[in-house]
Amino acid sequence: MALIKICGLTRPEDASAAEAAGAAFLGAILAGGPRLLSPERARLVLGARRLGVRRVAVFGDQPVSEVVELAGRLDLDVVQLHGAHAASDVAAIARASGCTVWPVVRVAGATLPDEAEALASVQETLVLDAHVVGQLGGTGVALDWEALTASVHRLRERLPSLTLVLAGGLRPENVADAIRLLSPQVVDVSSGVECAPGVKDPVRVQQFVQAVRAAAERSR
Repeated sequence: MALIKICGLTRPEDASAAEAAGAAFLGAILAGGPRLLSPERARLVLGARRLGVRRVAVFGDQPVSEVVELAGRLDLDVVQLHGAHAASDVAAIARASGCTVWPVVRVAGATLPDEAEALASVQETLVLDAHVVGQLGGTGVALDWEALTASVHRLRERLPSLTLVLAGGLRPENVADAIRLLSPQVVDVSSGVECAPGVKDPVRVQQFVQAVRAAAERSR
């Protein structure tokens, strides 16, 4: 089964509900947008370390030194890198922080950006999100999963151990199709389970988890 990341958390009670529903990753945004948190608020929202649940923060164009410092302060497991970071930045952050680093590429159309393979090869992990001008993520815009299948297949041929994290417009109603077409190891949802920006709807969260589990059952 694809693991589930509930991102854009802004309230401690939503993080607890996501954990109870079966999320494997809890995400806080430090990159900007309507779900932006201060480091202090992010620490409060993520709460105490939870057994079996990994802590993620999403960064934008912050300097490497700042990302490393905040990763330690927030006791992160995963650093998710939007913005214009290079493969060398991914390697430097992973080395200095001890965290897993998820570089993000924003996709428009049927092919992955030129930098996708270089970014993915550092830790054999890559996040795909929709390209929306002026925004780093959390837009609710879905990728064209079917059009991307060939491009993703070629990347997997070159990086057989790739962990693919799929974001961008996922909802309970469409996540099964996304899983069927691209077989991601992680599905990353934010606005698709909200009743308002940054406020998670526990019913939608449960529906999302159930849809992912149903997709896994159908693939057996």
